Amino acid sequence: MAPLPSKHDNDAEHLNIAAFARASGAWEGQAPLAQFARLMEETRGQGGETAVRYGVRGEMRADGAGVEEAWLHLAAQTALPLTCQRCLGPVEVPVAFEREFRFVATEELAAVEDEESEEDVLVLSRDFNVLELIEDELLMELPVAPKHPVCPVAVKLQAADPNFVDAPAEKPNPFAVLQQLKKKGAP
Repeated sequence: MAPLPSKHDNDAEHLNIAAFARASGAWEGQAPLAQFARLMEETRGQGGETAVRYGVRGEMRADGAGVEEAWLHLAAQTALPLTCQRCLGPVEVPVAFEREFRFVATEELAAVEDEESEEDVLVLSRDFNVLELIEDELLMELPVAPKHPVCPVAVKLQAADPNFVDAPAEKPNPFAVLQQLKKKGAP
């Protein structure tokens, strides 16, 4: 007989991974960007009301030895208000991911199997925070240098200021200067 579902079987912040996977659970949801502190740091506090949309699906799959393992399929998307690295103006950057995660019993097993597996391996939990995993994955998808495809304002690409007076083209030889000083000082 399957265990009765608990109140945490579909709670994004307290998901019982094994129960969710056994039930082939699935749901879609959204949370405001303000709920993701590290993403808010990236946006410098902008866009807290922006929705982060996500979908979660659990399933049990047999491994090579026929042992059932919990899997979680996770997808999320949002648009982050960032700073364009070319014009320094605001730019909205779409960020999304879709991944599968396999769950194992212990941290040690997860560390070993994660190195050897193509899929991401995490530790099975009765109180797993899916929103933290979503935030981790969205952070990894951020561009290194966000920018507009075409900036809305002309970007100055000059390296020198036209009002700057150039330094003399040739520096005097320090030994020649010493020689001159020596000649002036001699009687």
